[in-house]
Amino acid sequence: MKADVLLGLQWGDEGKGKVVDVLTPKYDVITRFQGGPNAGHTLEFDNIKHVLHNIPSGIFHADKMNVIGNGVVLDPISFKKEVDGLRARGVDPTKNLVISKKAHLILPTHRVLDAASEASKGVTKIGSTLKGIGPAYMDKTGRNGLRVGDLLDNFDSKYEALKAKHLKLIEMYGFEFNIEEYEAGLQEGIEAIKQFRLVDSENLLNNYLLQGKSILAEGAQGTMLDIDFGSFPFVTSSNTVCAGACTGMGIAPTKIGEVFGIFKAYCTRVGAGPFPTELFDAVGDNLRKNGNEFGSTTGRPRRCGWLDLVALKYSVMINGVTRLIMMKSDVLSDQDVIKVATAYKINGKEVTDFPYELTDGLEPVYTELPGWKCDLTGVKSENDFPEALVQYIKYLEEALNVPITIVSVGPDREQTIVRA
Repeated sequence: MKADVLLGLQWGDEGKGKVVDVLTPKYDVITRFQGGPNAGHTLEFDNIKHVLHNIPSGIFHADKMNVIGNGVVLDPISFKKEVDGLRARGVDPTKNLVISKKAHLILPTHRVLDAASEASKGVTKIGSTLKGIGPAYMDKTGRNGLRVGDLLDNFDSKYEALKAKHLKLIEMYGFEFNIEEYEAGLQEGIEAIKQFRLVDSENLLNNYLLQGKSILAEGAQGTMLDIDFGSFPFVTSSNTVCAGACTGMGIAPTKIGEVFGIFKAYCTRVGAGPFPTELFDAVGDNLRKNGNEFGSTTGRPRRCGWLDLVALKYSVMINGVTRLIMMKSDVLSDQDVIKVATAYKINGKEVTDFPYELTDGLEPVYTELPGWKCDLTGVKSENDFPEALVQYIKYLEEALNVPITIVSVGPDREQTIVRA
């Protein structure tokens, strides 16, 4: 048995939470392998919207095991809030969620460091979610960080020692803050984590595979935010690509099966950073309004633009995508013409390979396709797709050389068309 991987192919916010929820019935185990509470995976069913930040999106299926893997950074404070929110909806996550002892902890001072660093950058800030993600990963690679397993062994003294180091660093920024405010809820969060089964997740997951259990690895953020392959430095602090599933779960590359790549029928981005196909006109405003494009974690309005095939081909290549999933096709329903960027013009020369750097002088080269001009939200089968949507899908499949096996036509789990 091999583990399948599901990940975003753009700048995040592709709709991974919904698709994991849809696919979960086919799997025994759902696991997160990187990122932290900067993720905002939105699920919608029974006319209720659910947003998950730390916990895998299979949590609403009581018969499925969920695993927070070693590659995740976990904030005790936000984790407890998420657990409380689930319990308020009648879900007891202690029954089907386990946490890796090797997952690193986000401490209150990580969040202070994040805020201080971002404030010091001024106009050059990267658009951090200010959740402490970057500083936590810095402590991990700097071999200073504390892990979930440390909660079981003399944690208080370890915490105070690392906190003291952080406070000295924060002094250098001249950043004003109240540490008591940042630490509020920390102890309760720690106790919440201790209520769960803390495991050596790499052993657990490999044993599951040996037992023939099916695993779906749920990525956070998107490929174009990967620390190595994204639009650096406007990226996240972890490997969001398929290879990150191996290090974030402790399974070998030979144990990876299907790779599901999720993309929107257009593009969005939150925060700073290059965005070649960004629209600054009424079309962009229309996409934002119709797609409800506001960050599920930060609430910030998302920047919107046409689909970027140069970046998408790059993501498909880097991840070894075997199946594509197209989200939010319904949002384009009122467009007469739909544009797709098929190349970049850089210094007067057209290029189709994703470049080292996305410069200000870069211009997207567009191909125009007809819009479908009809409401898709009630469509129940691909047989009911308008011809223009059929041709749009065919065009993308030929360009990417990967089949589009799922098309989303609305936010609810029922508005998901699995193609034959």
